Amino acid sequence: MEKNIDCMGMACPLPVINAKKAFESFTEDGTLNVKVDNETAVQNLTRLGEHNGFQVTSAGTGENEYTVTMQVKAGAAKAAAVPTDAVTCAVPAKGGKVVVLSGNTMGTGDENLGKKLMKAFIFALTSQDEVPEKVICYNTGAYLTTEDPDTIKDLKSLEEAGACIMTCGTCLDFYGLKEKLQVGIISNMYDIVEAQMNASLIIRP
Repeated sequence: MEKNIDCMGMACPLPVINAKKAFESFTEDGTLNVKVDNETAVQNLTRLGEHNGFQVTSAGTGENEYTVTMQVKAGAAKAAAVPTDAVTCAVPAKGGKVVVLSGNTMGTGDENLGKKLMKAFIFALTSQDEVPEKVICYNTGAYLTTEDPDTIKDLKSLEEAGACIMTCGTCLDFYGLKEKLQVGIISNMYDIVEAQMNASLIIRP
């Protein structure tokens, strides 16, 4: 059984959602080929397939054109979900506390003050008795995992303590920061929504 789906031009998280629907429809083992137009989608699809136990390969087939191939095991995928953690994340259990950083400043008002407050907030997280299950960074929060050495250091400490640090791939692309990511994983909107839906508590500074 072989199935091909074209996700060219689709915004995150549609390639992941469409691929998941496609391999869940397999009634026998087979191959799923997903065509996408950016490397972030390739990474998200690769993580999706590997999370479900599939062998995954990818190849560039043209300018801004990639094909991700999954060797699907029929039935196995239905018991699994789209991954919200990379294999390096130490706390895979659902239901934990999730910290959402939607910007690189805290509060409204003076920008410099806001950046200082955000640095202080992230540092304070490292001194808590309980480590958050996930820290989600999106919009200008993407700068916290790419360009600020102080917050990167503290986020790495949280990651080493068991937190999964997730940065929105669309946001990294928009701000031209994807190659600068220094901590955590590149995530997508499906993962971000699922992480918040499964959280026992969401913390937004």
